[in-house]
Order: sequence, then C-alpha cells, then structure tokens
Amino acid sequence: MKAPLSFFIFFCLLGTSSAMYKQWIPNTNFENTSNWDKGRVPCARDLILFDSNEAVSVFVQATHSLTDMYIPLNGEFIMAPGAGFAAFDDSYDPGCETASKVTFNTAENYQWYDPTLWHGATSLENLDQGKYIFSVDEERVPCQYDDVIFPPETSFRVNIASSEQMIQLRSIAIMGQKFTSDSHLTEYMQSHSAKLQFHGPGTFRLSNTRCPDKSGCECGNTADHDRICAALLQNSGNQCPVAACKDPLKPVGHCCEICGATVSLEYFTGFDIEVYQNRVLHTFLSLPKNAGIQMAISKVNGSLAFLGTVQRNSVSSIQIVLIDNRTGSQIGTHAEQLAKDIMGDIAEHGESFGIAAGHLQAATGSNWNAQRTNGHATATIAGTVVGVVLLLLLLGIVLLLYRKGILRSHPSLHLNFFWKRKYDLDPSEQSNDTGFDNPMFDTESTPTASAGMCSVEETLEKIGSRNSELYYINPLYDETELSA
Repeated sequence: MKAPLSFFIFFCLLGTSSAMYKQWIPNTNFENTSNWDKGRVPCARDLILFDSNEAVSVFVQATHSLTDMYIPLNGEFIMAPGAGFAAFDDSYDPGCETASKVTFNTAENYQWYDPTLWHGATSLENLDQGKYIFSVDEERVPCQYDDVIFPPETSFRVNIASSEQMIQLRSIAIMGQKFTSDSHLTEYMQSHSAKLQFHGPGTFRLSNTRCPDKSGCECGNTADHDRICAALLQNSGNQCPVAACKDPLKPVGHCCEICGATVSLEYFTGFDIEVYQNRVLHTFLSLPKNAGIQMAISKVNGSLAFLGTVQRNSVSSIQIVLIDNRTGSQIGTHAEQLAKDIMGDIAEHGESFGIAAGHLQAATGSNWNAQRTNGHATATIAGTVVGVVLLLLLLGIVLLLYRKGILRSHPSLHLNFFWKRKYDLDPSEQSNDTGFDNPMFDTESTPTASAGMCSVEETLEKIGSRNSELYYINPLYDETELSA
C-alpha cells in the first residue's frame, strides 16, 4: 500500500534530523530590480547614482552598457565571470529611449534579527525547492545550532547588532565559502568585503555541532525578542494585526497573537523530540483531512497552560503551535481539532514517548477552551475546579460563624447533631473553648452549652445599640480576646 503523497511532502518539510538551515533573503546585486528606485535595472542611457557615503558591496552578474555612473566612496563591485561595464555606443537598446536618473536603494536598514529576511528549511534541497518551515518569530531568525547561508553569487549588507553581542551558530556560508571554526571566520571578518557585508556591534561564534540534547535545545534568541519584534513590525507602526478570534493565543517566542492552538508537553528524561515529531507527522499531519495546517514544534523556556492562562517558568517544555488556513468564524477550528487529536493520542500513548503531561490551549473564531491531558486521563474542567474552591470557602465561613456564636441554626435543622460544644471533665465548669467536637465521637449537647449562643435577631439588636454606629462583625476576630 502506497503512503499518501502528503506524507512525503510533510516529511520533507519537517525532516528526520535536527539540522536546520537559515538562508538570508535580500541581496545587493546589480541585477536585482528591488535595489533601484525605479523598480528596474538601469539601462544604457540612464544616469546611475550611488550615494557617495553608501558602504556597499555589489555583485554584478552580467555586462551592462552605461552612459554615466556615480559610485560610492566606500564600496566594491564584485564581477562574475564575463560580467562588467561598457561605455554606451548609441546602439539601439529597447526600452531605453529616454534617459533617467536611477538611484541605488540603501541597504543600511537590513537587520540580522528581522524574521522576515530569512527562509528556514531542514535541508539544502528544501531551500532550493522553496519548502520552508513554519516557526515562531524568534526561531525564524538563526538559532544557536543552525547553519546560516548567504547564497553564492550574491552580495549583501546586514546589521548584526545583538543584545548578547555574540551571535552563536553552527556554521555560516558566505559567497560560497563555508566557515565552521572561529579562527577562519575571524580572519575573513577582517577583510574589506566582510566589513561591507556586516556592520554593527556584533560578532559570531561557531560551534560546528548539533544540539547535544535529544529532547531538543532552545533557540537562544530570547534576549533579542524585543529586537526581533521591533524589526518585524517596523512597517506596521509597531502594531500587531488584530486576531480574528476570541481570546487569541501568544505562543512563547512569537511577537503577535494568533488564532489556532498550542500544545505544551511536560516530558520525562529520555524524551526524544525527533521521534515524537515524526509521530505527529506520520499519525496526523500526513492525513489529507489535515491539509492546510502548519505546525511548529520546539523546546521553549516554560509554557504551561492552567485554567486558561499561560504561565512562564524556568522549566523547559516542548511547544507545538498549530495554525490553519480557515477564515471567519471557522478560523482556528481545524487547528483546534488536530490539537485535540494529539491530546487524545498523548492520553493513550504519551508515556511510551516520554511525555508526562500535555496542556492544550485553543482560540478560534467561535470559542476558546483549555484542557490538560496526562498519560491516562483528562483534567477537571476549569469551571468545576473554581466551583469546588468557592463551595469549600463558603462552608468554611459558615463553620467559623457558627463557632463564634454569630450564626445559630434553626431547631428544625438539627445542626447541633454535627457541631457540639466541648466541656471539661467537671460538668459544672463550662469550657471557654469555642471549638467543635469531632463528629466521630457522640457527646450529648446540653442546654448550658447552647446558652452562650445568641440568635441572629439578638445579634442584630446588639449591632443597633452600639452608639448607633454602622459597623460589621469580623468573623475572624474574637472580641472577647481584646477585652481580656
């Protein structure tokens, strides 16, 4: 029996190893139309302008005829084989009948921590084929065990300012040259080209190792969360779009609220994130009914849901983020159903994968809920828990009022059967103890024991007679103790 095609598609998207490749998107190539203010590559009759103070490296892939070009004082042109510039000789150039001023756009604003400027994939082949992964915003930027790629035959400029001053990576490839050691990269960073490509107060540290923990490793970009979100929202007035669902979710590491579902996993020693990722892939994401759902799974620093709130702590957990492509009142409902299916699978098989408990949160266009599942059962609904707590609190207050003599039961209720005043061994002396007897012991209640109690009516009369002032009796305060 052949496996569904969607299985192989998702398999390629998620992969079977912890390898992760992040590729830089923008470039400063001469032939890139987005680098010019006219939205086109300059033609032969154009006046080409570079800002004189622009520090930029420009890769030229072909030969261009030109009339005039003002180049930057601090820049470079890298020529591909056979590429270059030639003087315009009045030959016919289609589309270039009239001369224009064409200015090169600045690349100073490109930032390393801008998640919109990176593609992520589980292999180089997936990068080439455009099979990119979905991640929370912090993890869209290169993480500490990722391989970073600046595509060959491209020039670029990026600000590497970092809150930690040190950007940790597994490796980095620049202009087709891969660096896996700090010594070789340091030597390159001292070159003129590197100073044009990278700027800002930041440096790189390369480990050339994968994540050593089979339960996964945190991305390591938490310290730059604000920087990442500022870069992400710089073109929208630093405002997140309004989520089209009730009580939207904000996953750990994400900048804005989303509609969909999150599942947070507590795990035992021995949990393998790759094994469980493949479990979810094979059992759920490969099904045709789950087409249109995107999933991100990673280790984060504490995200546990309880009674509908997200609690952060220092204990790492595994976060699964699910979003779907539905809209309107149906937005998030598909992701929520998949999350419930995953929770049901955890209840039945979670322990065999090293999962101690799962916590679900969902936000859709029509409802919101939260639940918890461990290896055997589903937790009590939040409302039930709150109701029990309130009931116990109410019973405690009633009991305290009764003990203080403020509340007196109606004779027909026979509450004295449960609560009886205690006496010393000498029946002639009444105890000052206002406690209650253990109902397991059957001691008789006497008229003397109840004589010190006053009815509700008598209590109200005393309240009204105290200097005609309005006040309330605090059931937690024993007035007799102050008078003593």
